[in-house]
Amino acid sequence: MDLPTSFYGVTDLWTYVLGALGIILLPGPNSLYVLAVASARGVKAGYQGACGVFLGDTILLLLTAAGAASLLRAYPQLFVIIKYIGAAYLGYIGLQLIWGALRNLFSKSEATQAQNTQPPANMQHPFRRALFVSLLNPKALLFLLSFFIQFIDPHYPTPAIPFLILSVIVMTFSAIYLSLLILIGAKLADTFRRQSRLKAGLSSGVGGMFVWFGVKLANAGLH
Repeated sequence: MDLPTSFYGVTDLWTYVLGALGIILLPGPNSLYVLAVASARGVKAGYQGACGVFLGDTILLLLTAAGAASLLRAYPQLFVIIKYIGAAYLGYIGLQLIWGALRNLFSKSEATQAQNTQPPANMQHPFRRALFVSLLNPKALLFLLSFFIQFIDPHYPTPAIPFLILSVIVMTFSAIYLSLLILIGAKLADTFRRQSRLKAGLSSGVGGMFVWFGVKLANAGLH
């Protein structure tokens, strides 16, 4: 008995599942930002950031389906403009996190401490910030195209169906993973309220990672 060559237009489904899981688990700006927001402001703000990530990823998936990634390949100048904007934004968030951590660590006056209880500027609008972090990454768009296309049967009569299946799988993994990060961040928040040095250390570390992501994106190419 011959096995079907595809599952509703998806070829090698389980290989895709394992690959998508590995991609989601790799640390990136989206997941680190959600973790930082949840540890600074709690579960509600963490899920606001996660919703921004979901919307950004959905837009990228739709753009990929519409051929935007091919457009970036056809016009490298557009890719360069977008990648530098994205790199600058990631670096800006990273420097804000580092500066806020240092300011909180070395602040001594009661007035300054009271001011520092307010959410940092980069944490005040988690949905919007996470959406921008997700969208301002042209490499993600290009990667989605190169990854997805490997698992779509080119002869399937309705390409939208396998594309939807692949999208649902990766978005489900993302939702589960971000939920775990939010719960971890909320637990860390209780510790951070008592350990200012630990909070400053994590914020600085996350900020440094964002600066690194920005540098990496700025040096990224189309291949």
